[in-house]
Amino acid sequence: MSETPARSSAPDIGSMVVALIAVVGLVFGTVALASNDDGSSEGTAAGSGASVASLTEFAIAPGTLRVATGSELEVVNEGSVVHNLSVAGTETTTPDLQAGENGMLDTSALEIGSYRVICTIPGHESAGMEAVLEVSDGGAVSGSALEGAGEGSEQDWAALDAAMTESMLQFPAETEGTGNTPLEFETDADGTKVFDITAEITPWEVEPGKFVDAWTYNGQVPGPWIDVDLGDKVRVNVHNELPMGTDVHWHGVHTPNDQDGVAPYTQDLIEAGEDFTYEFVAEDAATGMYHAHHHGQMQVVNGMFGAFTIGDLPLPTGRTISGTAIPENVEISQEIPMVLNDAGVIGFSLNGKSFPATAPVAAKQGDYVMIHYYNEGLGSHPMHLHQFPQLVVAKDGIPLDEPYYADTINVAPGERYSVLVQLEDPGTWVWHCHILTHVERETGMFGMVTAFVVE
Repeated sequence: MSETPARSSAPDIGSMVVALIAVVGLVFGTVALASNDDGSSEGTAAGSGASVASLTEFAIAPGTLRVATGSELEVVNEGSVVHNLSVAGTETTTPDLQAGENGMLDTSALEIGSYRVICTIPGHESAGMEAVLEVSDGGAVSGSALEGAGEGSEQDWAALDAAMTESMLQFPAETEGTGNTPLEFETDADGTKVFDITAEITPWEVEPGKFVDAWTYNGQVPGPWIDVDLGDKVRVNVHNELPMGTDVHWHGVHTPNDQDGVAPYTQDLIEAGEDFTYEFVAEDAATGMYHAHHHGQMQVVNGMFGAFTIGDLPLPTGRTISGTAIPENVEISQEIPMVLNDAGVIGFSLNGKSFPATAPVAAKQGDYVMIHYYNEGLGSHPMHLHQFPQLVVAKDGIPLDEPYYADTINVAPGERYSVLVQLEDPGTWVWHCHILTHVERETGMFGMVTAFVVE
């Protein structure tokens, strides 16, 4: 292992980007509801005269809701996960509604005008759950979200097709900032590897033109990749430039209790402007991660997570698994940490970026690559790689006695899966979460999609 961790020997992707055009039309089909000619739909009329808002994964329908002053808006969760409906910038909101539940949004505190309404469950707004609420001195407007979806609506469907194709042709798009960069270190006289990380709020370009205030380590999402050898003495100096306290938990990494990073149980909170040093020996091989534990629902989902690896995983070389012989001399050309997120200001993303800003992986035909999936989000993500079966060799950094092949790996929050993949066929091969609302919306492809480009 080199002094600066670097585990990639990928070919130059510049000469291979042209091949990405082949991805268009080969990924998914899209079904969406048409809108009226003005780009919005009108609210339905309930028996009480109030409009009805429908919440699903991930949309609010209709796109424009109209209510009279002093009235209530009926809200129905027709999705499969919890949602709510809130008027952005105000305290007007429904309770969180479980799947199948309904509630009422009291709009009596709102003056006549137009308001943006959203679902405030982390990640749902960025996935498309926003609409317009118009408050007037008239009554609710009748209609249906399906109006215009039949005969004579060809132009609406054509617009959806065009939006999808246009979004896909933007891939790969350049954005500012790169996450997972190997973290450099200094070595003390006693051999201790010394790392420095700063927790701070930093502008981060999630997708082209979309900047968010991310909570970061060293200004990047995911934070820098810390990679050490088995038996190394490790020291990590943490400087807190956040507006609140923090700590760092070493998830899946064996440490003494006083280094576990859970304030106030194992240490004092690292207050704003203060420093803290973690020291431990990398006693056990690990595919772990590090992240904030204090107010993790805010700090982690907004970007404060990173990969932490110790040593190398043993490979099932010389074995035959599901009829496939694994050679004795497997050489891994790239080791790829793939951090999944679905919440906070980052939203649905791979390694801190949303399609088309997700970076494709360039490789050569026959290469073996090692992928480490890390889920730092709030929901599970079935990760599907087209064409190439994934050999699961470890779960949470623990080598499996019986590795197995799968083309889709479901990664739950906090889990890590390590998979070995041989890229046998040239071309552009899509790689994505298979919950389709995590990768597509009416304006086109977004979120948890990228590709392998094999030459």
